[in-house]
Amino acid sequence: MKRLAFAVMAAGGVFASGWAMAQQAPNFAATEITATDLGHHTWMLQGQGGNITVIAGDDGVIMVDTEFAPLHDKIKAAVAKLSDKPIRYVVDTHLHGDHTGGNQAFWMDGALIVAHAKLKSSMAEGTTNALTGAKTPPAPAAALPGKTYDTTLSLAVKGRKAELVHMPNAHTQGDTAVWVRDADVLATGDIVSIGSRYPNVDIGDKGDIDGIVAAVDAYLKRADAKTKIVPGHGPLMSKDDLVRYRKLLVDARDAVGKLKAQGMSEDQVVAAKPLAASVQGRAGATDAQSVVFTRLIYRSVGK
Repeated sequence: MKRLAFAVMAAGGVFASGWAMAQQAPNFAATEITATDLGHHTWMLQGQGGNITVIAGDDGVIMVDTEFAPLHDKIKAAVAKLSDKPIRYVVDTHLHGDHTGGNQAFWMDGALIVAHAKLKSSMAEGTTNALTGAKTPPAPAAALPGKTYDTTLSLAVKGRKAELVHMPNAHTQGDTAVWVRDADVLATGDIVSIGSRYPNVDIGDKGDIDGIVAAVDAYLKRADAKTKIVPGHGPLMSKDDLVRYRKLLVDARDAVGKLKAQGMSEDQVVAAKPLAASVQGRAGATDAQSVVFTRLIYRSVGK
């Protein structure tokens, strides 16, 4: 009965609140969910929003992230083509609605939502965009993780296991990386985000550019040439791809940090366009994206 009661909220409040939506809604009706086979009954799903990792066992499925709420039916159908077992666990890699928007609907299906304790706190309290001041209201109770952890946690379905590891103060304060050892797969969340974009350093939720680099370093230590890396956004990556991504991050951080250390104000650093020479082209980003990334780095580096 409790889950039925939340269905009314799912139909209206969550969608309208902006918690599970970007400022301009994507065309969900036209969205297709595609699957990439990662081997050993593990897949990457791509649709609209963050990438999803599916880990299928003999009696259930572990799913990493849920994209936007309106895509629940399409995602559920895509998973059903890969496994006839129920989705038992949903892991949130971070709090943003393009990764957690479907939480409530999958909870209503019977999945247990799992995430870091700080992610739950941020979702329960609501967050504020440090650059724009835009507020994301508290998430509905049904969308919050029902199980949390502090440092590491192992989730298992019959025959499969996923290791959750906290990556502190990186993209957000409550990031989780998911390691699937038997398939040699790593799901990074938005700590790694590629494809005509920069990663978001959510300084409003205690994200930090140095924390992102430290998390990538941790990924590189555990990955090998055969590891399949599922980024928060963008195509499947290899360890070599991740090495190049780290170089981009460090170059961006150092370019902004150098000017800040010289005593330049944030606006002066933005005007100097420190990312234009090499970083922006490698990221495939726009001038406007470089302005935002520069401001986020400035406010996070050298604290």
